[in-house]
Amino acid sequence: MNPRMTRLLAAVVLPAVALILGATAGYLKWEDSSRRDADRARIESVSAARDSTVALLSYRAATADKDLGAARDRLTGAFLDAYTQLINGVVIPEAKKENMSASGEVLGAASVSAEPDHAVVLVMVNQTTTVAAQKPTATASSVRVTLDKVGDRWLISGFDPV
Repeated sequence: MNPRMTRLLAAVVLPAVALILGATAGYLKWEDSSRRDADRARIESVSAARDSTVALLSYRAATADKDLGAARDRLTGAFLDAYTQLINGVVIPEAKKENMSASGEVLGAASVSAEPDHAVVLVMVNQTTTVAAQKPTATASSVRVTLDKVGDRWLISGFDPV
């Protein structure tokens, strides 16, 4: 090989190859990190959606204000405001007046989409309601639960029947 070609190889081609290899390694590392973040978000948001759905739909007549008030800590945004109005204006007064209790049970949950700070989970739920000494009634439904990560917690920002 002639000396001029060797200098060209050493000065241009080898650094270009090193740059391409470095950029490829950086992209693959970023892609792996993004996939891991999405997987973590998927697992955490499905778990939070399951637990929070049960909390939102479960209360006892004697402790409805405490039970449903605690469920509010799992909410955020406009949904927090709407839920607060609903439980304070309708659910808690009716639960106390009619001696009504409810129990939510998640039958299944699956991630629809998940990003590190926002997720959507489809939840299939059964809510059993008991009024006074009457026979309990069960209602099955599916809910699209939208969650936002606030700090280190997944909070429900939307709860829409489907």
